[in-house]
Amino acid sequence: MARYTDSVCKLCRREGEKLYLKGARCFSPKCAFEKRGFAPGQHGKTRQGRTERESDYARQLRAKQRARRVYGIMERQFRRYFSIALNQRGVTGTNLLQTLELRLDNVVFRMGLAENRSQARQLVNHGHFKLNGRRADIPSMILQPGDTITVSETAKTRTFFKELPDISEKRNCAAWLDRDVKSLSGRVIRLPERAEIDGSLNEQLIVEYYSR
Repeated sequence: MARYTDSVCKLCRREGEKLYLKGARCFSPKCAFEKRGFAPGQHGKTRQGRTERESDYARQLRAKQRARRVYGIMERQFRRYFSIALNQRGVTGTNLLQTLELRLDNVVFRMGLAENRSQARQLVNHGHFKLNGRRADIPSMILQPGDTITVSETAKTRTFFKELPDISEKRNCAAWLDRDVKSLSGRVIRLPERAEIDGSLNEQLIVEYYSR
């Protein structure tokens, strides 16, 4: 399975804004974006502050790349999600964002059981979660309303999960999810509404990009 292995801080710098890919570190002075807020590469600093007009294609590409990087998805899989959203009823852009939000790794993150999506993906890959009572180790699984997620009994004996209830209590849980911190479990109540999804994402530009 292809995955991004370079520094994720470069992704924030390329987009020109914080994507909060490292969790708490992004809020600390150690954040690379605070030190080097210009785009990475040889000419990144020299282009800082330029006011060149972006073409429509450039804006569409940036919107698509931003969404991919926020959710940690490669291009081929992201295009497949768009095809799924295109074949569903309703607004294609909203369908796409709902599909991305319902990924298993993202739901684990939204429940506050992981600091960021990268950590959530790793925990799922290691088989620490159960979906509807069965072991789930595929981060890209798409959940449906009514699905329940629980931490496996074996995982609860590990130090990380023993300390997790106190940590998760301080983290917000999405309104479309129900979470029980003490039992380290949660449930998808309903589909997320557009207002409950990251407002910096521009789904209309993404639809325009793939509709060229």
